[in-house]
Amino acid sequence: MSAQPRHIHPTAPLAPRALITGDPGRALALAQVLMDEPKMFNHNRGLWGYSGVASDGAALTIMSHGMGGPSAAIVLEELCDLGLERAVRIGSCGALSDSLKLGELICADPVIGADGTSQTLSDRRLLTPDPQIAALLAGSADHTGAVVSADLFYERGSQRVESWKQEGAIAVEMEAAALLAVAQLRSIRLAVLLMVSDGSAGGGRRLEGEPLEQATKRLGLAGLAALPANESAPT
Repeated sequence: MSAQPRHIHPTAPLAPRALITGDPGRALALAQVLMDEPKMFNHNRGLWGYSGVASDGAALTIMSHGMGGPSAAIVLEELCDLGLERAVRIGSCGALSDSLKLGELICADPVIGADGTSQTLSDRRLLTPDPQIAALLAGSADHTGAVVSADLFYERGSQRVESWKQEGAIAVEMEAAALLAVAQLRSIRLAVLLMVSDGSAGGGRRLEGEPLEQATKRLGLAGLAALPANESAPT
């Protein structure tokens, strides 16, 4: 175990399994849906996290990791230092395909690392999730396919977007590749489930209001189901 985490200041026990997400508000909302009497796990630096007993009767932590690969990598490294064994990133993404509808869920497999963090941590362009967790996520998702992780939310121009499509990516987000790279370095099990929150080709369509709340709840329930209680790592 490395030095005491600098950015996470635990105020409750970390569960061996976790749902990790960029948005602190999403972490809070899902803690209220998925846990019985959740307790604040971390609030330092606005990275809200919660631990408690989930609806399946076992301990669960839900933790926000902020925006972008660098922030996500820091948080996952420190969760690993605290004893994390398996996790699902539950987040949002922008569609790169007109076949995707707002609110649909994507099991990201593989993830294309077009971000600086994953490229620094791994020599792989394609990063693959834990196969068992990913298989469970795929059973709850509307789509399974390649997703690209990028550094920019506001992408300028279309050349890079077109190149991602040519690589087979159906959606884009900012953290999955960095998280998978850290997971592989730290030998923990991790997979990625995303909800489509933004329409393709910068068309301005966004998931909002009640549809967003329902998709978020579905995202959390599917993520929890892919982390069965008391499951140990395969030997």
